[in-house]
Amino acid sequence: MRHAPINKQLFIDNRKRFAAGLKPNSIAVFNANDVLPTNADGHMKFLQNTDLFYLSGVDQEESILLIYPDAKDGLHKEVLFLKETSELIAIWEGHKLTKQEATEASGIQRIYWLNDFKTIFRSLVVEAEHIYLNTNEHVRAVIETETREARFVKWCMGEYPVHKYERSAPTMHHLRAIKSKTEVELIKHACDITEKGFRRLLGFVKPGVWEYEIEAELIHEFVKNRSKGFAYTPIIASGYSSCVLHYIENDKQCKDGDILLLDIAAEYANYNSDLTRCLPVNGKFTQRQKDVYNAVLRVKRAAEKMLIVGNVISDYHREVGAVMEEELIKLGLLKAEDVKKQSPESPLYKKYFMHGTSHHLGLDVHDLGNRYRKFEAGMVFTCEPGIYIPAENLGIRIEDDIVINEKGNTNLMATIPIEADDIEGLMRK
Repeated sequence: MRHAPINKQLFIDNRKRFAAGLKPNSIAVFNANDVLPTNADGHMKFLQNTDLFYLSGVDQEESILLIYPDAKDGLHKEVLFLKETSELIAIWEGHKLTKQEATEASGIQRIYWLNDFKTIFRSLVVEAEHIYLNTNEHVRAVIETETREARFVKWCMGEYPVHKYERSAPTMHHLRAIKSKTEVELIKHACDITEKGFRRLLGFVKPGVWEYEIEAELIHEFVKNRSKGFAYTPIIASGYSSCVLHYIENDKQCKDGDILLLDIAAEYANYNSDLTRCLPVNGKFTQRQKDVYNAVLRVKRAAEKMLIVGNVISDYHREVGAVMEEELIKLGLLKAEDVKKQSPESPLYKKYFMHGTSHHLGLDVHDLGNRYRKFEAGMVFTCEPGIYIPAENLGIRIEDDIVINEKGNTNLMATIPIEADDIEGLMRK
């Protein structure tokens, strides 16, 4: 692994909190993600199931976590099943976790090889009344490929049809929305790596540079600092592409007078950061670009003040929308009289600011959390308003990562340059 070891107490505590939410005499199972195929004999880079990682700290394929707090023998309250290595696997794939290494990473004492799973599981599940199964219930998830977890759900229900089944997802959504001190530190570390990448670009971006060259500079800096790479597919969007929310081709040449929108961030130890900044390709904003930039920055600062204990995402987005309306009127993009007559269900600002302002951040970039839950201390949100004017080839989005505290909040990206004048000054150097 590239990152420094994570204190196993994080995962021990996470399992305790999850177990506390189970019904009496319940067993819960979590599966690793698949290694996804490409064509021929190729496969994609492995990415662990974030629920499994959250509860175990194990970042290896074909792993299964079993949690059974009321196990009668006392030895199987927590069990981890791992892929057993061999001489052939070691030669072709490299090192796999030993049982001792898995215990050191997770704090789980009982480790078996994967081949023992069905036998051990049967000996335990026949004593249990409830089986908790895990599924991806993210509100924005679109799943067209059958996952390892989905295959297990079908197998388990087929083998044990008369058990009472429960969903792990609601509990996981509740728990993962609140980050521990250790998790916030890991996210902050990812933010610090992102800052190094962004600062590297300030002396690199200029007319004639290609977007993919910028991408190359970033991946170099991220990997050099023990990140596996980008937290998500990077958006490096110059000119008109800055108005395309999920532009990922990164194949255009940056031109004199263009705005360059950078939605780029690093991961660290599977935890993610999420940053957006905008640069003038030639190092100097036009007056119109600066006016729009500063309008977005004012909206962001107003929104940031609303990320406090007790607020709720629907009210928050509505309040941010009202601030955005005022800025769009000042920019001449909306008329005050039209705003007064608008339909509340279809606010006019959505023409220029069509996405949400914030989302949970953590092991997933769009991390787990309930949209109806009030903000609580320990939640980490992005804050990312934007204004997009395709007719002017001008898209501005500014984004930082914010952790909510008991009183107020902390910007985890507070040291990353954000003022238009500061960005111009750093680019001149």
